[in-house]
Amino acid sequence: MEIIQKFGLEAKLFLFQLINFLIIVLILRKFLFAPLKKVLDERKCKIEQSLQDAENAKVILKNAFEEKKNILAKAKSSADMLMATVKVSIKEAKEKVIIETKHRSEQIIDDAKWKAAAEFESMNKKIGEMSVDISGKVISKVLSDLFTETEKQKLMSRALEKIDEKIKN
Repeated sequence: MEIIQKFGLEAKLFLFQLINFLIIVLILRKFLFAPLKKVLDERKCKIEQSLQDAENAKVILKNAFEEKKNILAKAKSSADMLMATVKVSIKEAKEKVIIETKHRSEQIIDDAKWKAAAEFESMNKKIGEMSVDISGKVISKVLSDLFTETEKQKLMSRALEKIDEKIKN
């Protein structure tokens, strides 16, 4: 105790100061430290939640990026398949049009040949008829001076028959 007295400490005063200090500590603890700790804990939770949300967002973004790549790859694959199908369809349509055009042109040529042959036959017939008529007139002129009328008729009819037979054959 001597040491305490050398320093000028009084026990009663020290005790009251100690009690005051404890009361202030309890008051500060109850009204200052507890709310302050509560605010700090809430802030810590918010920060941890924000970090967790950021990590989740990173994962979601990474997944979205991967999904985007997959969708683009599928779209490209589908587009390539569609393009190949379209090319094949175009080639088939082109070949079909070419075949139809060739068939139609052959049909037109055949029709033209048939019409030309029919026209040729018609012209041959008309020419034959004209030649028989002309021959009859020529023979009639030539024979009019040489033969009598009955002989002329017989010769002319025989000549016309022979000309007809030649034309028909």
